[in-house]
Amino acid sequence: VQLQASGGGLVQAGGSLRLSCAASGGTSRSYVTSWFRQAPGKEREFVAAIWGSVGVTYYADSVKGRFTISRNNAKNTVYLQMNILKPDDTAVYYCAARQYFSTIVVDRIATYAYWGQGTQVTVSS
Repeated sequence: VQLQASGGGLVQAGGSLRLSCAASGGTSRSYVTSWFRQAPGKEREFVAAIWGSVGVTYYADSVKGRFTISRNNAKNTVYLQMNILKPDDTAVYYCAARQYFSTIVVDRIATYAYWGQGTQVTVSS
């Protein structure tokens, strides 16, 4: 499975960006696809996840109500719509994927087998 993240950039606080994660090589609805981010000097953290045939979603508390994860199955692409961006959202954003298991929480970084290359999001104050 190969993941290609794109859509990052520089935006002012309060603005919006949409990230894309294009998958190839074998993903399916049995996979969970997530976004993580890593700010300078900080550990990588979970942002949002989507899985299942109906597109179940789960968000970190810090982005609830501002970010929306979605997917286009025909294009094998997962999106992260980011609204009301804050300077604290500045980070490199990574998409990741793995098979979904109900017994493994989706925000556990170490469980993800496939990672994209990251895209930089910078929010100016």
